[in-house]
Amino acid sequence: MDFTTHVINGLGLGSIYALVALGYSMVYGIVQLINFAHGDIIMVGGYSVYLIMVMNGLPAWIAIPASLIICAVMGMLIERIAYHRLLVHNAARISLLITALGVSMFLQNSFMLLFGSEPKAMSIFDSQPINLGSLVLDFSTLLNISVSVVMMIGLQLLVNKTKIGKAMQATSEDAGAAKLMGINTNNVVLFTFAVGSALAAVGAVLYCNTYPQIKPDMGNLLGLKAFVAAVLGGIGSIPGAMLGGYALGVAESLTKAYISTRLTDAIVFSILILMLLVKPTGLMGKNRKEKV
Repeated sequence: MDFTTHVINGLGLGSIYALVALGYSMVYGIVQLINFAHGDIIMVGGYSVYLIMVMNGLPAWIAIPASLIICAVMGMLIERIAYHRLLVHNAARISLLITALGVSMFLQNSFMLLFGSEPKAMSIFDSQPINLGSLVLDFSTLLNISVSVVMMIGLQLLVNKTKIGKAMQATSEDAGAAKLMGINTNNVVLFTFAVGSALAAVGAVLYCNTYPQIKPDMGNLLGLKAFVAAVLGGIGSIPGAMLGGYALGVAESLTKAYISTRLTDAIVFSILILMLLVKPTGLMGKNRKEKV
């Protein structure tokens, strides 16, 4: 039963990685950009909830939707201010990467100036143990898994069953051809950043509920692990991002339980190296041939 408990706890942690990894995968699938500022959107989401719930005393049902809206708007602002001109002019990938790192540093230092560098304690939901026969699980674990599954199903329906979803697929396949078909690819990219950032806000809420504190650099390691999850599952693939997040969470939980807590991060990044050596496209990724 201990093993089962560790696996379920790993799925709960992996659900957070999966939600953040979805944002990486969506943006990469549309514009082939690794948005390393995405991890800091998690931090923005956490501080948004803190500002509304703790500093202003408003309930969670107001704070959580407000956090999603704030992060979605922040994602759109980042795309328009930092990335848009580079994407329009087909700038070199290194330019986009440096810009993403610059945006990340700007967000971290801005929130450090606003709120200080000390961690802030915050509790969103009352978390009580839940007994499932001989299993004793935390409420936050089951909440994380349930929300991540609902989000993935909703995102799949959005991409496959709606007009904007079809436009996203067309832009991902061939942006030039999509423009010729009358699709406003600039708005599609903007919408993609908004949805990805909103998913990061959901991940921030779940993370802060599981680990009830926030700090300006909280998105660094979490964002990197979510990126590993996206690569593991196949970056650009929505089901792959979810699978990669779950796999990474379970691997981390089992490492802590049976090997060593000190080696957890080392094993996580070793998985990334191994995957890049053995199957660079990830578990559910597709080989893409580019003409040169």
